[in-house]
Amino acid sequence: MTRSPKEEIEALRAEIRRHERLYYVQDRPEIPDGEFDALMSRLKELEALHPELATEDSPTRRVGGERSNTFAPVPHRIPMLSLDNCYSAEEFLQWHERVKKGLGGEPFEMVVEAKIDGLSCSIEYEKGRLVRASTRGDGETGEDVTLNVRTIRSVPLKLDLSRPPAAFEARGEVYMDKKDFEALREAALAAGEEPFVNPRNAAAGSLRQKDPNVTAARRLKFIAHSYGYLDGIAEPDSHWEYLNICRGLGYNISTLGGRPCRGAEEVLAMYRDYEEKRFSLPYEIDGLVIKVDSLRQRRVLGFTSKSPRWAIAFKYPAQQATTVVRDVEFSVGRTGAVTPVAQLEPVKCGGVTISSATLHNFDEVERLGLRIGDRVVIERAGEVIPKVVKALAEARTGGEKPVRQPKACPSCGGELFRDEEEVALRCVNPSCPVQFKRSLLHFASRDAMNIEGFGVSSVEQLVDKGLVKGFPGIYRLRKEDLLGLELFKDRKAANLLSQIEKSREQPLSRLIYALGIRHIGEKNARVLAGHFRTMKAFMAAGLDELARVSDIGPVIAGAVTDFFKSQATRAMVEELGALGLRMDEPERAASGGKLEGKTFVFTGELKTLTRSEAQALVRELGGKETSGVSAKTSYVVVGTEPGSKYDKAKKLGVATLSEEEFLKLAGK
Repeated sequence: MTRSPKEEIEALRAEIRRHERLYYVQDRPEIPDGEFDALMSRLKELEALHPELATEDSPTRRVGGERSNTFAPVPHRIPMLSLDNCYSAEEFLQWHERVKKGLGGEPFEMVVEAKIDGLSCSIEYEKGRLVRASTRGDGETGEDVTLNVRTIRSVPLKLDLSRPPAAFEARGEVYMDKKDFEALREAALAAGEEPFVNPRNAAAGSLRQKDPNVTAARRLKFIAHSYGYLDGIAEPDSHWEYLNICRGLGYNISTLGGRPCRGAEEVLAMYRDYEEKRFSLPYEIDGLVIKVDSLRQRRVLGFTSKSPRWAIAFKYPAQQATTVVRDVEFSVGRTGAVTPVAQLEPVKCGGVTISSATLHNFDEVERLGLRIGDRVVIERAGEVIPKVVKALAEARTGGEKPVRQPKACPSCGGELFRDEEEVALRCVNPSCPVQFKRSLLHFASRDAMNIEGFGVSSVEQLVDKGLVKGFPGIYRLRKEDLLGLELFKDRKAANLLSQIEKSREQPLSRLIYALGIRHIGEKNARVLAGHFRTMKAFMAAGLDELARVSDIGPVIAGAVTDFFKSQATRAMVEELGALGLRMDEPERAASGGKLEGKTFVFTGELKTLTRSEAQALVRELGGKETSGVSAKTSYVVVGTEPGSKYDKAKKLGVATLSEEEFLKLAGK
């Protein structure tokens, strides 16, 4: 019986999806590449003849020829948190004991997964069709990489279900196999191009290509490892069950051991087993991820502000290497701290080529007994920046030279000083070029004045060309100034000027933080702005008055008075005021505001607001937000996956609110 075009197209799509899964996920192809290509060619031919039958989830749409010039922000419905790390059996057992205590001694099982060294990614489906993919970003907001993720053959464009859920999010890792990385590296070297240094960098760079055709050629893979959200089918009871759902939907997973582990010793045995096995895996791993299996028990354990309490990354010891210190150079930071940096004979360590390593400060140089020309041991352990861990004095030849502390700032030649209570040498010249560039970047950063588009390249050029010589210079920039910079065209210049104009309305708390006063973070800036209300009062405050402010103390008070001792600094702040920057903190809700006199604590993940936005709303409406639950707490606002604060609230009889109830109380 002859099939209709629609029936043949649907049959071809199903067959091609099956072979893609066999080849890219299960690694057991049934047909040669030529036969697969013939199936794809026939499908393309039919879709061209019958465009009304073309769909976005067709295998032919892996690369649609579209190109993206930007990666739009994507707010995560549930934040993508990072994991805490441990590096030894002792540290793992301590985590295991904390979990046991958090569950009140209740038995629990753990799922062990390979910690693949790639890039975290969220993939979302609606009614079974892939609609969006995004990077982790800062955990709250990622970047839209949908077009590029569609090119990854191990990612299903359509879920293999007759009745798919209304919404489904899979979270996992985009990565590159070792063999594909080596092929990419060799091709780059043959073309005279700079190659990626490791598979992780290659995966990250490939996923953020503006042309999906480039991404498609990089042979990226995706492995599902985490629960996002699910709407329309029953939620699984365990992580093991969820991973098997992912496997059934066409995803690859990285579970080890074939079943959940029932005790710490099983996990430790697996950790030891894979310490050598990992080198024979097709992809790079830097450890194992251990997760409590039961989703109910996870809800009991909850989260810290940065990571889940129910999971930990059990890392393998850092790879070490020996090399030679060619020289020691000095780097100047935003606050003027001068850091010694060892320039090394390039050496491969932990999968990357290392040519420099921080020495932190001169006390560390002395502790190491380091000399220029020394052979040293370096390592990368849980950090991107490598460090020198030992100088091999026994390998000296007599030609080594001592490391001399600089007598003047390596950037501006200005005077250096060292506080009695500090280990760092510091440049005190506010016009120091390197220090000033980093201060400008801090001033414009998201949590300070939030000037989007004021990045490293712009700052370098603006300072080098003498267009910005201090913070006030930002607010005197003209369009013609920006058009004289590289990569600036009319629209980009207009957008940056608009962002600068908008930043004039930032409150005093943002400005205090932006000024870069030592020891003052966002919270302290908010406390100081709330206490003094105006910049004039803040600048006039003496040491004793500052030290009496709640949460401030003598160290911060001293930093503030030192900052404003300089007449030039005071003049600069007054100039900012004359340029129209806001010099006061908005009044909190007057007495009788919606949340006046109420104290709030937040636990779990909110859906419509970030934690900081919810806390800001409380302050705006006259309430107070704190981090700890006590009998005096008015309300505990409970999001998804609440932590121990929820349990404490129930124990103390403190009222709890859902996110919806909180917003209603706030009048939103």
